Amino acid sequence: MSLAVIHSRALDGLDAPEVTVEVHLANGLPSVTLVGLAETEVKEARERVRAALHNSGLEFPHNKRITVNLAPADLPKESGRFDLPIALGILAASGQIDAAKLRGFEFAGELSLAGDLRPVRGALAMALALRRTASTRVLVLPHASALEAALVEGLPIRSAQHLLDVVRSLLPGDADVPLPEAPVHRPSRPAEVADLRDVKGQAGAKRALEIAAAGGHSVLMIGPPGTGKSMLAQRFTALLPPLSEAQALQSAAVLSLADAFAPQHWGRRVLRSPHHSASSAALVGGGSPPRPGEISLAHHGVLFLDELPEFPRSALEALREPLENGRITISRAARQAEFPASFQLVAAMNP
Repeated sequence: MSLAVIHSRALDGLDAPEVTVEVHLANGLPSVTLVGLAETEVKEARERVRAALHNSGLEFPHNKRITVNLAPADLPKESGRFDLPIALGILAASGQIDAAKLRGFEFAGELSLAGDLRPVRGALAMALALRRTASTRVLVLPHASALEAALVEGLPIRSAQHLLDVVRSLLPGDADVPLPEAPVHRPSRPAEVADLRDVKGQAGAKRALEIAAAGGHSVLMIGPPGTGKSMLAQRFTALLPPLSEAQALQSAAVLSLADAFAPQHWGRRVLRSPHHSASSAALVGGGSPPRPGEISLAHHGVLFLDELPEFPRSALEALREPLENGRITISRAARQAEFPASFQLVAAMNP
């Protein structure tokens, strides 16, 4: 068979649309061509896949013209998440693995030159998209990413640490070795956070923080240096109630887009404290493709702005709409992305 079709997912804001990786082998001048609006890091997959197949003892079809199409063609694709689907597509198209077994799986993972699988961003977003579409496919991810995706209940997630682990599970006939299911590592209780009891005195400030936590109010603390403003703000999350299941998933999914989530912090409210030199794009998000900023990374948590008057005016003005709406829409010439931004603002400044 000279054509193989593999299923994967890209990232588009907090969504993870499905991507079909089509690999075709043909006679002609030997080459590897990637099409489908691929960014530079995706095009570099040619060399990573070639080396990974060689070092794993698998055959790379040097004498063929290889065309890889990432559909849909108008959706931008970035990062190394398509390394594993491309490698499996080449193996299936050249008859080294059973192409029929690929239909029930979705793959994502970056390959090292030795064939090891490295984690990818947005594993939780991929798992949530799979559950939202009620797909029956099994998601196969690198081990670290699989631990992340397994936090979404009711999904079959398989983990692999090397390209050969995946290949063995797809061998023709009965010679396959099934991939292990990713274990669910959820802490029995949220990780310990700094407690307000550590602060001696400051009864008035503590009372104000308690009222703000109960009512969801923003707080501005004004006082001379050394009076404990930052210490109080860093302990504000201890006053907030535990996250619900849905809130914990939303918070973790946004953090996963920035490689800032760790499974041991499951259910813990986030405290983000950007430096006062941060730009408006750093706070609200931006880039191409758009990525979440500090206000989205603080979703269901606390955004602490120390030295408030030192922040650029444009950055502070950009906070008004997210504070009112609880979300931010980033519009660029080519793409538009919407991120949640339901956070509590705590700020501090000197008189």
